Amino acid sequence: MIFSPKKISIIAILIFLAHSSFCQYTFYKPVEGFGIETSLSNTGLKRMPMYRNAIASLTVIGDNIIGGTCADEKLAPYVFVASLSKRELVELKDVNDVLQGQRSIQSGFFKAKNNTLYAGTIANKLSNGTNGSGHLLQINIGTTGTINVTDIGTPVNGEGIFALTGNSNTNTLYGITYPSGIFFSYNISSKTFKSYKNVVTSKEDLNVLDNEFHHKPEDYLSSSLVVDDQGLVYGSRSINKIFYFNPADESFHTVSDLPEVWGRRTLGRAEALIKSPDGMLYGGNAGDGQLFQVNTATKKVKNLGKPIMMNRLRGLSFGADGKIYGLAGALPGYAHLFSYDPRNEGYTDMGNPQFILKAPGIEQGIEWRGFQLRTITASEDGKYIVMGEDEALSQLLIFPVGD
Repeated sequence: MIFSPKKISIIAILIFLAHSSFCQYTFYKPVEGFGIETSLSNTGLKRMPMYRNAIASLTVIGDNIIGGTCADEKLAPYVFVASLSKRELVELKDVNDVLQGQRSIQSGFFKAKNNTLYAGTIANKLSNGTNGSGHLLQINIGTTGTINVTDIGTPVNGEGIFALTGNSNTNTLYGITYPSGIFFSYNISSKTFKSYKNVVTSKEDLNVLDNEFHHKPEDYLSSSLVVDDQGLVYGSRSINKIFYFNPADESFHTVSDLPEVWGRRTLGRAEALIKSPDGMLYGGNAGDGQLFQVNTATKKVKNLGKPIMMNRLRGLSFGADGKIYGLAGALPGYAHLFSYDPRNEGYTDMGNPQFILKAPGIEQGIEWRGFQLRTITASEDGKYIVMGEDEALSQLLIFPVGD
């Protein structure tokens, strides 16, 4: 049988649509994957209440998974610790107990010397409608999971902390404030802040972003930063550009545009940034959900394409197998877990994660689907990938690499 070119085109389109539909409704069910319940108040065990438990920051130290949450307006977030081996939540710290008026810990954690963690908060609005001041927090986790939180102070009055990273070699932290996008540094040894307005969105760009497209700061500010092997700090700035900061001379340099899809340039920003073992930088563009690579030697940005059709690329992490594991997609769609092999430039769309959740009261286990996943990290040996939900009832979903 001989098909005409028109029929061949129709068949090809139907096959593509069938494959796309299959991927959209495929669930990733790893054999050894498991969930850790953090939010269902069905027992007297430690749990976080609704609307205060959206997991926005994650890291792992040994057996301890450490998380920071976002809360609804006028509520306060938590710092929590869960055990990989015990598969349960072991400790909670209400940020209100340390610092009043804070709403979220979405900066991510930076792990400094001696496993000391740093994270930043965004505050609730004040009674007069103005922005409250976010704070830098120092977090120390005991061997049994105990949590000690110390308030370091505010980088810029009336600003929260949107993104955070650091350089252990120089004992220095770097961040981006919210809502103005002011770049700042904090010297851990001298306990001093310094702020820079070099990458603050210009009036001309604000006119486009605010007045024409009605974007909010969370739509265009860099929500991730990363330090390369030379100590340069990379992030994104408006509109749709990558920059780096050189601490040696305190200079800022615009590197390149982010990858873009026509008509969506204003939504371009670095939503996730990580460094590979060979020093290359990888990032996710929120606007179109593209993965990109930054060559730190040539300062060139390479578009690696889209793992799924939806926008957003919310998190990236390296596994022990050398692959990048990431979270793509968000509202009005839902999250897909994907992997990318830098050696072969190959994607695998693993679908929507669906893990068995077992805990007191649900010993039989229930299949829990992570429709809105926001954060992803790896254990220190890279053998486990840990994901956190961004829901009213948020849980941890964990799987071993290679499952």
